[in-house]
Amino acid sequence: MSDLALDAELAGSVRLYDLNPEAALANEAIGNALGRRPEVKGVWTYKAVPRLEDALKGADFVICSILPGTFSEMQSDVHEPEKFGIYQSVGDTVGPGGLFRALRTIPMYVEIAQAIEKHCPRAWVINYTNPMSLCTRTLYATFPGIRAFGCCHEVFGTQALLAEMLGDLGVQAGVERHEIQVNVQGINHFTWLDSATWKGVDLFPLYREFVDKHFAEGFTSAHDGNWLNSYFASAHRVKFDLFRRYGRIAAAGDRHLAEFLPPWYLKSPEVARSWKFTLTPVSWRIEHKRELELQSQRLVAGTEAMKLASSGEEGIRQIKALVGLGDLVTNVNLPNQGQAPDLPLDAVVETNAVFGAGGIRPVSAGKMTPAIRTLVARHVGNQETILEAALNRDSQMAFQAFVNDPQVTTDPSDSRKLFDAMVKNTQAYLPRWER
Repeated sequence: MSDLALDAELAGSVRLYDLNPEAALANEAIGNALGRRPEVKGVWTYKAVPRLEDALKGADFVICSILPGTFSEMQSDVHEPEKFGIYQSVGDTVGPGGLFRALRTIPMYVEIAQAIEKHCPRAWVINYTNPMSLCTRTLYATFPGIRAFGCCHEVFGTQALLAEMLGDLGVQAGVERHEIQVNVQGINHFTWLDSATWKGVDLFPLYREFVDKHFAEGFTSAHDGNWLNSYFASAHRVKFDLFRRYGRIAAAGDRHLAEFLPPWYLKSPEVARSWKFTLTPVSWRIEHKRELELQSQRLVAGTEAMKLASSGEEGIRQIKALVGLGDLVTNVNLPNQGQAPDLPLDAVVETNAVFGAGGIRPVSAGKMTPAIRTLVARHVGNQETILEAALNRDSQMAFQAFVNDPQVTTDPSDSRKLFDAMVKNTQAYLPRWER
């Protein structure tokens, strides 16, 4: 809403659909209140609607941002594996938590894709929900003609870190992250850079110097703050270690990167803290949700005004490019049509793409190093297995994906016990599955 309010080149209407109608009505009031503020540039009206089809009919753009299930299910995703010595810093993309979140989410995205095909088949669909790769993959598997893409800001954070690096090394202070050009390879939350430049300067030699300077103690970034005071920040030591191991810049937050690998960084909460990041407990998310609900009530009542500031996302810039208001190059999640030549076709990959009035044109990212490709390909294969398991309600196939994940290092008997417990905990969202 803030991004739309700050942009003078776009105007229109936003229809809000939510399984919780009260939340949609609150957002309607908040959005329309912006239009009465003199500093607002974008002219938008907001309307809560009771049915999904009411939101979709005739839409030009569809934005999907949902919580698949409740925090009770996420409590199981994140904390049930801890009983078996498996620790997750996020639990929404890979690992036991990511798998079960996907099993809940995929049927929801089948329904969303079917509704889009029926009511607005030519709309551009922007997905923000995790697990990003599998949400986007499900949309295409259900409706092959859909025009969907997944957006994630993790690469932006790495660009911001590289910009800060230039100031830290005395090259140039005050560089903005959009001044850093990068080539993006891999999959969502496990992205890698094999090229990074600033005004034609190769940043890899500087990054090597930066890593050597800060490896032991880490680097506190102004972009995301001190890891001791935030569940979402890190000191980037996982990134630094991966650069030393593989010679490429891992381009996601440490909390996400750690989950794609064997438990090098997640063997215990103490090990995670030694790498200077923390595990995000679901209890914090529950409390944060309460705080956001109270803030929503204040915004509706008018006792608090929404702060108008950029969200840091590029969704509005992407929309502007697609309606012909200038081209944009940014990282995006799309089915592989050759932009990732060493990964399977149709699997959802994250690379740069050019947005313009003619649509979205993925940029060829080139091949990854053999070692990094091995790491990434394991997860691509597992994601395809999870998709098939969810679409066919096949618990045995889901279990095969479960034990194939590098985080699941338990013996077969304990793996089965953990899987069965997590199935039971999320059973309400697995209709007609064999128990």
